[in-house]
Amino acid sequence: MSDPFDLLIIGGGINGVGIARDAAGRGMKVALVEKDDLASHTSSASTKLVHGGLRYLEQFEFRLVAESLREREVLLRNAPHIIWPLRFVLPHEASMRPKWMLRIGMGLYDWLGGRKKLPGSRQVDLGVSPHRSILRDGYETGFEYSDCWVEDSRLVVLTAMDAAARGASIHTRTECVGLVRQTDQWLVTLRDESGERQVAARAVVNAAGPWVDQVAKTAMGQGTPAHLRLVKGSHIIVPRAYPGDHAYIFQQDDARIVFAIPYERDYTLIGTTDLLYEGDLDHVHISREERDYLRKAATKYFRSGVTEEDIVHTYAGVRPLYEDKAASNSTVTRDYVFELETEGGAPILSVYGGKITTYRKLAEHALDKLAPHANVSRKRWTADAPLPGGDMADSDFARFLWAASERYEWVPPEMLLRLARAYGTRLDALIGKAGSLADLGQHFGGDLYEVEVEYLIANEFALGAEDVLWRRSKLGLHLPAEAVQALQQWFAERELR
Repeated sequence: MSDPFDLLIIGGGINGVGIARDAAGRGMKVALVEKDDLASHTSSASTKLVHGGLRYLEQFEFRLVAESLREREVLLRNAPHIIWPLRFVLPHEASMRPKWMLRIGMGLYDWLGGRKKLPGSRQVDLGVSPHRSILRDGYETGFEYSDCWVEDSRLVVLTAMDAAARGASIHTRTECVGLVRQTDQWLVTLRDESGERQVAARAVVNAAGPWVDQVAKTAMGQGTPAHLRLVKGSHIIVPRAYPGDHAYIFQQDDARIVFAIPYERDYTLIGTTDLLYEGDLDHVHISREERDYLRKAATKYFRSGVTEEDIVHTYAGVRPLYEDKAASNSTVTRDYVFELETEGGAPILSVYGGKITTYRKLAEHALDKLAPHANVSRKRWTADAPLPGGDMADSDFARFLWAASERYEWVPPEMLLRLARAYGTRLDALIGKAGSLADLGQHFGGDLYEVEVEYLIANEFALGAEDVLWRRSKLGLHLPAEAVQALQQWFAERELR
């Protein structure tokens, strides 16, 4: 057995890779294991927003909202290729929250965030273009505010890339099947396609998301003192429902809200639901009731409505929330919570909750929690460290794209925009010395070429067609069936070489 790792992290979602990156950058010897692909579950099933959580103000989650809003601009600065500003329009519904409440909420949202780059909120007239032709009659006043869009699964992958570049060992399709505690370390049994092996780690982070209690039971023979509440959120994708680059936030009769967001150029993303979940965590799917709920939520506002036949794709994920059974009436928070267990030997830290927006701060706080029990440098560093591809002058994506278009005049504009958004300043490493489309290798279909697939295998931990089509990109929405089959065949033949 090799020398022990300082830290072994279980879970390749946003929380796990964030902790791995931060710890590796502090000089720790780090390993991360994920039983599937990176971002296979909750972290690729989000509404894909970097936001403060406007609705959390009603739940008095002020610390979470303030931290989220501050992080919004940190992430926008460090990953301007996969994160960009988005304006949201909230139509006023007279039977629900009064205008004065919405004005106060928007003002508080602006104030808590300490905005530097994003414009503030304002009242808008829904009786004029573009909203008049989009929304049903009866919606006269709205409120507009700023948040950000994020390519969620790419954020996970790029964070893992940076962790690896700083020395972390990233192992996908590798499951933790055994945890034995000793006085000063854990003996960890890992299983992958080649069989089982054992490694040692001085500390373990349980960032397994919905599986957090299962991992805790593997380690300690029982769940953590916390109580896990699993909540399913589902989304539908329909053809572009309206023109414009803005999103809508729709209030519902059950006091929830539903987003409608421009998605992948040709589509509108509508979500999310919020249901207790007790099913198979490896196979989470939207239900008929959820499809109907989201369709009706959008149809209530959109003139055009949304039919079942409009739905071209769906996805669903499970969020692991923390339920404090000790509190009166039992409370559930959307904030993240840690359970540190040190009794009987080496420490294990279990992570509950969290959201994409606060993953960097969560990582810092996780290492602070471990510091008294592990060799953790106190030096924080990630706030000013761009993610791979994000090191653009002044975080100015438009300027970067313009320069790229001059270098690669032979690349079709829509293809170049997609590649620039996905890879940022790593675009040159991907294209290499190619001087024409013919130099990019096999053409699978659409704007997917062999050179990109090879890059994803070499740099972004991709191992199969689904990794490429749904987590490193969303090309699965755009490519015809024959292109998907060609890519699958390419991977199959590659395995035989």
